[in-house]
Amino acid sequence: MGSSQAAALAEDWRIFTFAALAVALLVWGLIIYAALRFRKTSANPEPRSQKDANVPLEIAWTVAPLLLVIALFAWTYHIETEVEAHAAVHAVDVGVNAYRWGWTFAYVHGPTVDGTPNKPPEIVLPVGKTAALRLTSSDVVHSFWIPDMLFKRDATPGRATAFDLTPTKEGTYLGRCAEFCGLNHATMAFRLRVVSPAAYQRWLKHAAAP
Repeated sequence: MGSSQAAALAEDWRIFTFAALAVALLVWGLIIYAALRFRKTSANPEPRSQKDANVPLEIAWTVAPLLLVIALFAWTYHIETEVEAHAAVHAVDVGVNAYRWGWTFAYVHGPTVDGTPNKPPEIVLPVGKTAALRLTSSDVVHSFWIPDMLFKRDATPGRATAFDLTPTKEGTYLGRCAEFCGLNHATMAFRLRVVSPAAYQRWLKHAAAP
């Protein structure tokens, strides 16, 4: 995963996948057992006797799923709280503005980066450092989406959405608008380039120069 937030979300998905697989295997196993255990055979043409009720078992299969759902809810709440948390100190502060059909990245005490559909803008962040991003839109609802980081936030006109992003792996990641916003929606892209802190300082100095 490309960020600490993505790693937390991926862990949550893995737990849900394992829980779903365990429940599926249990249910399939019980279905197969019941089909074999209570089937008719030539030696036993009548179905084997079955109890009309089994109160302890019925309580168990009612309580067990409830406890599983509560546990998954509690774990997801913990993960979402971690992902949505805001750090006390940020190494980078960037205002992100979406518009038809492009993006503007305005660094506090730094450069403003714009682009075109033919030349998408690039936001640069240092690896291992927490960046504060403030997202808004100039016209219609857009969506700031970085697939490789499992990260998506809507950009709503007249509203600023603040979130943290902590890249953990250097590289270049493709970003897109994930909310249909008109004719050139498909070309509304950007790039996120994650570099070392030293390389970020060099880029910042170069980008801020006249």
